[in-house]
Amino acid sequence: MKLNSILKTSLLAAALISSGLQAKPVYVATTAIVEHPALDAVRDGIKSVLDESKYKGDELKFTYESAQGQPAIAAQIARKLVGDQPDVIVAIATPSAQAAVSVSRNIPVVFSAVTDPIGAKLVPTLEQPGGNVTGLSDMVNVKQHIELIKEFVPNLKTLGVPYNPGEANSVSSVAALKAAAAEMGIKVIESAAPKSSDVMIASKQLVGKVDAIYCPIDNTIISAVESVIKVGIDAQIPVFAGDTDTVARGAVAAVGYNYFDLGRQTGDIVVSILDGEKAGAIDVKLAKGTDLFVNPKMAARMGVDVPEAVLTRATKVIK
Repeated sequence: MKLNSILKTSLLAAALISSGLQAKPVYVATTAIVEHPALDAVRDGIKSVLDESKYKGDELKFTYESAQGQPAIAAQIARKLVGDQPDVIVAIATPSAQAAVSVSRNIPVVFSAVTDPIGAKLVPTLEQPGGNVTGLSDMVNVKQHIELIKEFVPNLKTLGVPYNPGEANSVSSVAALKAAAAEMGIKVIESAAPKSSDVMIASKQLVGKVDAIYCPIDNTIISAVESVIKVGIDAQIPVFAGDTDTVARGAVAAVGYNYFDLGRQTGDIVVSILDGEKAGAIDVKLAKGTDLFVNPKMAARMGVDVPEAVLTRATKVIK
């Protein structure tokens, strides 16, 4: 009888496995408003943490979808993901996060690379926000960014900023930039680019009006930043960025986050939720760490020298 019982148990287990009734892997669905190096690095950082956790290999289903820069597509993706019923939705950048939060009632949503989660109405507070939403903010110290620009352009009086007024994170960043610049006697001139195809025109409108151009962490601008760089070279106006990844693409310099590390910080939040912690009980985290990237070749092409003090403390010099 004992042997028969063991055989029956073994046969039952085999039947369950063969019929596909074995334990399902956890499902983490990831989406971003657009593909560009900084947001791609966030996604890769999240995946790297999951691959190091117990939720890896056959224990993990990980998907990624890009909204191709279109909020309407972000909304479609969010609705689709809610229908797919993943264990966690990870939304990278403000428009994708807003889309996911607006339709997800029970599925935990973890946002990342969101500048102002309260202003974007993702959470009511950063501490234990409640509900099913938490995440990580990449709010930057814009005063530090202006101070870096002034090292290259000591007589900085006007700073041009192309941005998408439809992105909540950009509106918050520009408002903070204007406040910090005003304290330093610097005028900020805005130029709107609602779509990636508008970035070139928005940048050209700054020519003759500004001493330098600053590209904030704006997904529309960053997705087409080569247009800004071209204007900077042609008009001999140095272009700076709010994220370090853009320096390799042609910006003169930037002080900002390592977005792969930011993704890893986000991945830690995802693992906590998969382990059973409630999203709303997890404080919204502020990104940690800053890097200084410098591109001397592009500085020369835009007519400025790289100060020795900047080179000395640079985390990375683009060759």
